[in-house]
Amino acid sequence: MSLKYKTKGFVFKKNDKAEATQVFSFFTKDFGRIETNAKAIRKITSKLRADVDMFYFSEIEFIQGKNNKILTDALKIKKFDNLYKNLNDFKIANQVSYVLDSFIKGQEKDEKTFDLLIDFFEKISLNFKENKNHQLLFNYFFWNFLSLQGYCLEVKDCAICKGKINPYNIYFSAKDGGVVCKDCASKFKEIKKINSDIVKVLRLILDKEWETVSRLKIREVSQELLKNIYKNAIYVFCPTHC
Repeated sequence: MSLKYKTKGFVFKKNDKAEATQVFSFFTKDFGRIETNAKAIRKITSKLRADVDMFYFSEIEFIQGKNNKILTDALKIKKFDNLYKNLNDFKIANQVSYVLDSFIKGQEKDEKTFDLLIDFFEKISLNFKENKNHQLLFNYFFWNFLSLQGYCLEVKDCAICKGKINPYNIYFSAKDGGVVCKDCASKFKEIKKINSDIVKVLRLILDKEWETVSRLKIREVSQELLKNIYKNAIYVFCPTHC
């Protein structure tokens, strides 16, 4: 007799398989990332259809088959359907899914990452009607996620020489661990210049000061710089997914 496992999980990826089956990638509270086969879920008569789908947070039950986990039951806790009403929010949610899929490969319990993930989607849901800058919320998720994976950024002193940072000459390098002073940056062509606004934002994010971050008005040039350093981090830490 197969053992049944029960946990709470968030769907961040799904793929179709033959015979109306779909494979759901969950990030769960008790097991971390798992893949489960939901047999015949694409059929109208499937009892699972209403309680598990992309961007659903559900209580799930599964068994471990010979080769795959089989989803046997699900009870929807919350579906973040507001994401489909706003193209920018939908893109940001997919960015989060991309980050999870890129960095999390094996099954390993990680409650802090689970809590951060659910917190992100709760925040984007609560802020939906207020039309806030959800790109900032994505950055809040990403840099704290990266920290939980062991990639702790230096955002106070130079990551290379440990010297003080001149606010008018600040550079960033994910490879070298964070912000870099002008002297150290001059030795490496690939290190890009940023501004003091970005450093302030990163410090607040890593201090988990979301209420302060959420009220910031970020200039367009700084928003572009945030995107660039995110891409730099993805390239350095997960180059196969660039």
